[in-house]
Amino acid sequence: MRRSRLEIELRKQGTNWICGVDEAGRGPLAGPVVAAAVILPADFDARGIVDSKKLSEPRREACFERITRECIGFGVGRCDPELIDEINILQATFQAMRQALGQLTRTPEIVLVDGNQRIPNLSIAQQTIVQGDGSVVAIACASIIAKVTRDRIMREYHRLHPEYGFDQHKGYPTVQHRANIARFGVLPIHRKSFNLLEPQFELALSISDDGSH
Repeated sequence: MRRSRLEIELRKQGTNWICGVDEAGRGPLAGPVVAAAVILPADFDARGIVDSKKLSEPRREACFERITRECIGFGVGRCDPELIDEINILQATFQAMRQALGQLTRTPEIVLVDGNQRIPNLSIAQQTIVQGDGSVVAIACASIIAKVTRDRIMREYHRLHPEYGFDQHKGYPTVQHRANIARFGVLPIHRKSFNLLEPQFELALSISDDGSH
């Protein structure tokens, strides 16, 4: 990936601490939403870096190791399903992003955020970039860190609950995932405020207050 015109111009203006921010996991039915923030050195080699969704899992893992080893600093934030249900997925995403930024040991001069919505209550200068994970190196690196971190969390959930297949769908609303919810019930890691079941499965499951079945 080539550096975007924006990143090049910021460097020319003397802006050194450029932070990319992105998230993973807004759409799934289960698991946390995870955000990452990363500051890259000016000479970071961006070859092989692209939007995390365009990378195979082994390539994402390799990129993750290189980014975290060579970056100036990175942070990761997460919000779990209970909080997602309480404050909604958008606000939970913003909170995870603020957590990620709060973990940085160096304060960025500007934050480049994937999407079209600014992070509320942020004192640092910020700019949103629609589809930034495909055009801005710093955001693409943040997307890789967020995606790999979240996938590792979901693989751990698979170890605990192998019948749900979290290692395959990572909590996203696939037909198989919804069928497994109908068959085995709702777990604490499921987002109760989301539509967990397709209509054909709704009568197959009675959800009690504590999530038992």
